[in-house]
Amino acid sequence: MKLSTPAGRTRPHSTRWLAPLLAALVLAGCATPPPIDPAALPAAPAAFKEGDGRWTVAAPAEPQARGTWWKAFADPTLDALIERAGAANNSIQVAAARLEQARAALRAADAERAPQVGLAAGASRGTDARAGTGPAASTLLSAGAALSYELDLVGRLAAASRAAALDARASEALLQSTRLLVQAEVAQTYLALRAADDERALVRATLTAYRDTLGLLERRHRAGDVAELDVARARTQVASTESDALALDRQRALLEHALAVLVGAAASDFTLEPGEWRTALPLIPAGVPSTLLTRRPDVSAAQSSMLAAQARVGVAQAAWFPSLALTASGGYASPELGDLFQWSARAWGIGALLSLPLFDGGRREAGLLNANAELDGALADYRERVLIAFRDVEDQLAALRLLAEQAGAQERAVAAASRATVLSDSRYRNGFVSQLDLLDAQRSELTNRRQALQVKAAQYQATVGLVRALGGAWDTPTAGLAPGAELPPVAAHGGAGGG
Repeated sequence: MKLSTPAGRTRPHSTRWLAPLLAALVLAGCATPPPIDPAALPAAPAAFKEGDGRWTVAAPAEPQARGTWWKAFADPTLDALIERAGAANNSIQVAAARLEQARAALRAADAERAPQVGLAAGASRGTDARAGTGPAASTLLSAGAALSYELDLVGRLAAASRAAALDARASEALLQSTRLLVQAEVAQTYLALRAADDERALVRATLTAYRDTLGLLERRHRAGDVAELDVARARTQVASTESDALALDRQRALLEHALAVLVGAAASDFTLEPGEWRTALPLIPAGVPSTLLTRRPDVSAAQSSMLAAQARVGVAQAAWFPSLALTASGGYASPELGDLFQWSARAWGIGALLSLPLFDGGRREAGLLNANAELDGALADYRERVLIAFRDVEDQLAALRLLAEQAGAQERAVAAASRATVLSDSRYRNGFVSQLDLLDAQRSELTNRRQALQVKAAQYQATVGLVRALGGAWDTPTAGLAPGAELPPVAAHGGAGGG
């Protein structure tokens, strides 16, 4: 196309070179990642299967504090252990390092969107055939600055930055998840150790009573008052109880070693003296806030990873479209060092490079297939995490309800077994029952008392498990928080909690 000039001459249109750029801008809208189908996301159940609460749908709130939920157990030793684990646990430190890596990757992605400026200086020596001077060598000295900038025509750099930001947010949620996991493991291990202390004390006290009984029977056997069978039965009871006591000693040692690792200490240097189990058992109300489960860090991390995978599909799509890079350079060049910075030695240049790949052997198609597969996998992982969250809450609610009923039944069993022991001892002393009947009653009482302690320990474990399933403290306010997700259609399915 030509236009007439005022002098009657024609010249090429000065903007013809913009046509490829305009075409690239038109195509830019095509490099948009596909939306996530809401039907592929997990739907929130209508209500709890356990309890009277209802699930609600809300956006994740991973930045929200999880609260010092362990304070509800009113145990200073537990408080100190959790604080120590927060400062020295290696899993938390690994997760923190990965968060820093993700943040560094985000800074690198953002840097790609900024102009690149650099300084350069060089010297070269060689022959120049174009000068017509034969093989004589010449020297060229140069110094200057260069600037380059890539126009993000199709949003490739923006999508890469968004994906990196979502990765960083996922890493932050995983750090929160690791902290909550370590806190829960410290609490559960400590509570199991205190339960073992109480059970050990019970078994040791019973063992002492059995040994006293055995000593009495041995004296009566030497006096000819009782048969050897009674002594053998008592010895069996003592040996069996000794075995149980040693098994509990071993269990406590293993729990102490596990606690040492959780608080970042060597098992050889860590000791927690046996003590009385005075930890309070907090009651989590049935009507906990409905948005609590939205703070589960693993759900938030899975959602962020899914959104990052969606953004990477856009990055892969952008590889099919043109890219435009602008460059500029300026400086000095001279064969003599003394003349290098003279005004006459100045040199400059500007340029624009519009590139469009045509054939790459299927590399771009493979990248797009890989990005779509990553998105499918991230979506499936997110769906599974949400379903696991629902299951965890239901598991612990069911456990607490049934354990409360079991504790009542076990308390009645202990009372009955204790009464049976008293009656059997009285009848044995009066000669109405054999020593075997008394041993059976004593064994039944010990078994039921140990089972009562184990049910109590299970109630503590389930309480900690419910705290972990809810994502932290149940009394932390959730109102007034900004939604954690950036894409409303996905954020609306980010989690659910019990109402």
